[in-house]
Amino acid sequence: MKFYNSIGPNPRMVRFFMAEKGIDIPRVEVDLMKAENRGAAYTAKNPQGQTPSLELDDGRHLAEITAICEYLEELHPTPSLIGTSPVERAETRMWTRRIDQQIVEPLANGFRFSEGLPIFKDRMQCEPEAAPGLKRMAQARLAWLEKQMDGKTWICGNRFSMADILLYAFQDFGSSVGQPLNPDFKNLTAWFARVKDRPAAKA
Repeated sequence: MKFYNSIGPNPRMVRFFMAEKGIDIPRVEVDLMKAENRGAAYTAKNPQGQTPSLELDDGRHLAEITAICEYLEELHPTPSLIGTSPVERAETRMWTRRIDQQIVEPLANGFRFSEGLPIFKDRMQCEPEAAPGLKRMAQARLAWLEKQMDGKTWICGNRFSMADILLYAFQDFGSSVGQPLNPDFKNLTAWFARVKDRPAAKA
């Protein structure tokens, strides 16, 4: 297999996931700043023109970070980062979907449509007027999640999971582009510090 890597929170999420599992896959670096991911050579592998992607041994390519992680979990089930039972897997997927739709997407597009506009304006449809509202939306859902974290170590309770990795990768990115974690969110601030202390967070 080959892992098509780049800068940004999406590849980082998968690298973190792989590091937690001790998986080492050869990497091919894709230069996003030079728009290499939008060139014909790369879009032939991933028509979305996004990173990361995973090239399988038979030449097929998987994209979308949660799909890649689900595939790797099936190949390397231990340690489990999605779940060892139907209810655990459903719980992880529930939280991952909530975080992806309600926090990650508005946070990322809030950046793309504002601070990141010079990079993205010629690569995708951008709506600069939507950026402030998207950022507020992400913060509102973080405020909701803050309350859900009462008494919990990780997003799925006592289980560190893909949901934690997803949120950490994007919130750490958000903090570097003008969308920091509100220090009033005591539960999430403590959670963030716990994730940051994991060796795999440096991947």
